[in-house]
Amino acid sequence: MEEIRQETDQKIEQPATAKEGNQPEEKKKTILVVDDEKRIVDILVYNLQKEGYQTLEANDGEEAISIALEKKPDLILLDIMLPKVDGLTVCQRLRHTLNVPILILSAKDEEVDKIVGLELGADDYITKPFSVRELVARVKANLRKVEISNGGGEVSETPKETKHLIDLGEMTLDLDKFEVKVRGNPIDLTLREFEVLKYLANQPGQVVTREILLEKVWGYEYYGDIRTVDVTVRRIREKIEKDTSSPKILITKRGVGYYLANNEKGT
Repeated sequence: MEEIRQETDQKIEQPATAKEGNQPEEKKKTILVVDDEKRIVDILVYNLQKEGYQTLEANDGEEAISIALEKKPDLILLDIMLPKVDGLTVCQRLRHTLNVPILILSAKDEEVDKIVGLELGADDYITKPFSVRELVARVKANLRKVEISNGGGEVSETPKETKHLIDLGEMTLDLDKFEVKVRGNPIDLTLREFEVLKYLANQPGQVVTREILLEKVWGYEYYGDIRTVDVTVRRIREKIEKDTSSPKILITKRGVGYYLANNEKGT
């Protein structure tokens, strides 16, 4: 573990590239940094503040939950190995209350660890060691997606964005209310899950690769892990499909990607 920490320290000490104070004071986003290693917290806080973000700090799980619920940050960077309450439990508890991006930081890089984190509600999983450039890119991408979804920007990559209600037969999407119904029943989705369906629903029947989904929905062109897409799709299917072993709405094109069936047109 010490070897991993040393390698992490070496890589995350890379200087941030953006100029200090690049966000107007009244529009600064607040990021909660949660890690029991003070050196890591200090380095992350320093670089995030250089990028123009306000920061909050927590060194254990209980403190993280308390600060997050009280201060309601715009994004949370969350280590898994925390004293008092572990990071996965913190993620699970906060996800029921706060609809903000949660990015897990962990030295555990096994696929099962990533899947567990994402299934508990994390928006992304960043494996230590990582560079500040990578972390900042993911922070910006997640915050940008939230801003766009809240009406603070336009997603120029998404085609046919003028539609407000998309009817695909068994499933309908209300883009104004961020609401999805399957066979008339409302479905409880995270923001990221909704964005995946929204992107696919704007082009029903068209296969979209995992790489494209990662770039357009998550905003990552280089640093993302395409397994993140697979885990998110699996979570969506568990909520919208009658039989996940034989999906009829969110379909896999083997070796290529995913698409939404337009059941209204019999496709």
